[in-house]
Amino acid sequence: MEWTQEQIKIKLAELELEHRDLDEVIENLTAQSEFDQLKVSRLKKRKLSLKDSISSLRNKLIPNIIA
Repeated sequence: MEWTQEQIKIKLAELELEHRDLDEVIENLTAQSEFDQLKVSRLKKRKLSLKDSISSLRNKLIPNIIA
């Protein structure tokens, strides 16, 4: 499926918001004296996956310029 520039921008904003939210959740969890390390690991893995998706979408927004 070919996405329009506007669809890419909307999806990018959604993923960036989720990435920031996960960052806050991870920070709050790890601030507790006892926290679920497995849960934090899963959240970090999801955050990394989001980062990859964000990078991929950003690359689609950059026009292909042949030097």
